[in-house]
Amino acid sequence: MTFFCGCSYCAKKGKKAILFVDDESIILLSMKSQVKHHFGEQFKYLTAENAKEAWDLIVDFEEEGNSVAIIISDWSMPGMNGDEFLRKVHKQFPSIEKVIITGFAEETLVDALQKEIGLITCLKKPWDEKELIAAISQAIES
Repeated sequence: MTFFCGCSYCAKKGKKAILFVDDESIILLSMKSQVKHHFGEQFKYLTAENAKEAWDLIVDFEEEGNSVAIIISDWSMPGMNGDEFLRKVHKQFPSIEKVIITGFAEETLVDALQKEIGLITCLKKPWDEKELIAAISQAIES
């Protein structure tokens, strides 16, 4: 399911978005709420429950003249894992900043992904709101 901000400011072309990808809707709503509370109307907030839905959102959003600035993706998802999804995104849209969030992942796998696609960081579930905001702030500055 996709959630849009809906304000008139976000309806303008050229808006930047933060895309949250996780197969658990409660996690999507929680992350979106925390980030929107901090960054307000600076971004449009998109959510997707799997990699295919997220990919379609990115393509459609970019075709409309907008851009996804940051993706925050879960690692373990049905269909396509977050690391595979972020690799695919990086090949087609290398300027999108990437953050992965996981309840489990071997450090060597995270390090390899970071080197390969320029991953901003890996957050552990349950995440700390301050760490989430810091990761997004770091991505914005990149």
